[in-house]
Amino acid sequence: MQDLITKLYVYCTDLIINLANLFDLSYYEVNFFIFCFLYPLMIIGLLAVYLMQKQRLKKINTKNR
Repeated sequence: MQDLITKLYVYCTDLIINLANLFDLSYYEVNFFIFCFLYPLMIIGLLAVYLMQKQRLKKINTKNR
């Protein structure tokens, strides 16, 4: 299990380093962008999708009664 976690960490770190090189930014800038902008947007988006699906399911259930 520890080997899997180590490989995942190395992969993610390499990905961020490659993104930093691709966009001519530092590792810390890419990391900041991912965890301060993209991750919160993803969480809010997934919450919105969940609430919309919950509302659709409720509408379908009341229609079938």
